[in-house]
Amino acid sequence: MSKKELLIDEIEQVPESFLDEVLDFVHFLKTKLIKERFDTAIASESSLKKDWLKPEEDEAWQNL
Repeated sequence: MSKKELLIDEIEQVPESFLDEVLDFVHFLKTKLIKERFDTAIASESSLKKDWLKPEEDEAWQNL
């Protein structure tokens, strides 16, 4: 059985009164993932900036 199937089985056993909390936690995890991806992109940008700002880069992209 996959983890997703196990999770679905567990959720089906959760009392209705707790489902709002389970849903909030899933939303929290999704938001956390998006934030981590954004933070990685920002870190990469500062690292790559020195290469992007070279005259050769400007020349290579001027016809686009």
